[in-house]
Amino acid sequence: MSTTVHESVQEAYASIAKGSMGCCGPQSSCCGGSRAEEVALGLGYSDAELATLPEGANLGLSCGNPTGMAELKPGEVVLDLGSGAGLDVFLAAQRVGAAGKAIGVDMTREMVAKARGNGAAFRTRTGLDNVEFHHGQIEAIPLPEASVDVVISNCVLNLSPDQATVWKEIARVLKPGGRVSISDMALLRPLPEAVLKSARALVGCVSGALPVADIRRMMTEAGLVEVLLTPKDGAIEAMLPSDDPLAQQLADQLPAGTTPLDFIVSLLITARKPD
Repeated sequence: MSTTVHESVQEAYASIAKGSMGCCGPQSSCCGGSRAEEVALGLGYSDAELATLPEGANLGLSCGNPTGMAELKPGEVVLDLGSGAGLDVFLAAQRVGAAGKAIGVDMTREMVAKARGNGAAFRTRTGLDNVEFHHGQIEAIPLPEASVDVVISNCVLNLSPDQATVWKEIARVLKPGGRVSISDMALLRPLPEAVLKSARALVGCVSGALPVADIRRMMTEAGLVEVLLTPKDGAIEAMLPSDDPLAQQLADQLPAGTTPLDFIVSLLITARKPD
């Protein structure tokens, strides 16, 4: 099962990295392509933030702005899980400055290559040389224990077939007192079977979402404390406008009289590793 999920996600996101499709379909639709800036602004990124990014770093694959909520400090080490083309890594790198570091991990080689290419443009634009990107799975983060101050992630954990292990890995790599600031999707009620079986809904960050209570439980079992899960108002509307292919599919598959807002929510997930 997990291999199938990983392969499906890798195939789709490799296509996104190559520019041949958005997260749910053609590059002009869903989260990618011409809508990328519109989606980012709707999720809380500012024009000023987006203007600092290398071209192509924002693929519109977000469901929130975890970097903006992480209260990053100069000198901190930040890890972005599922870093894609580098959007949040580059924003974090500017916040932590030359004395800090922003690290991205992604399991899709094409995304890592794209992010590293964007990193060269980032260094030229900002003068900062504090970003690095690694190929790896978030269920086995390729970093040492207690090596990062903050873990961020943006609409990625729901793509994992083993989210409990991801939370244990997050706790492992965090330093004592380290923080979590993650945007991700969660379920408010069970999805219909047709949605759960949809590859488009999986890649579109819907069918892999878990119930809010399950996320809280997994975080607590991983040893994290001060767990908060805060709904992000307006996120679903920004991600799934009515003309989006996934929104249209969901309209056909959800029970009559319901909308995606009845089933899914974008959460800002924060927590801390005990000192």
